[in-house]
Amino acid sequence: MRSIHAVLIPLLLCLSACSSLPNRDPLKINVVGIEPLRGEGMEVRFTVRIRVQNPNDYNLTYSGVALDLDINGQPFASGVTDERGSVGRFSDTVVSVPVSVSAFSVIRQTYGISQMKTLNNMPYVLRGKLSGGVFNTNRFVDSGTINLPGPTTGSR
Repeated sequence: MRSIHAVLIPLLLCLSACSSLPNRDPLKINVVGIEPLRGEGMEVRFTVRIRVQNPNDYNLTYSGVALDLDINGQPFASGVTDERGSVGRFSDTVVSVPVSVSAFSVIRQTYGISQMKTLNNMPYVLRGKLSGGVFNTNRFVDSGTINLPGPTTGSR
């Protein structure tokens, strides 16, 4: 009987501690820029710049970021950074994450784009996480559309 109490009491204390955690609003993440980087071999690299908005009444500290980017329903790029920082309460910051695109992804996307009538409103989905330790990792998803520049026509 004592062994049951020895297990049950700490378990109940842990459950009550979890229920007292403050309510957290989800982070708001938006892509604010994509810039080319130098790649190696057949690899293409970019820096994806994301704006992290913290709508909560506490500072958010992170110690790494991971991203996966899908374009037009297909996996396109992924990347990680061990950048550390913090986002103040009711504040925002821009984080840069280098991502790699494999040659196969470039070929697949090029073929998919060649089959499209327009380069406007191509859907993207960005999935990722801001690491903040075991219990403080924040996962996020951002989606939207991008417009790729098409050929320009005009007269001289």
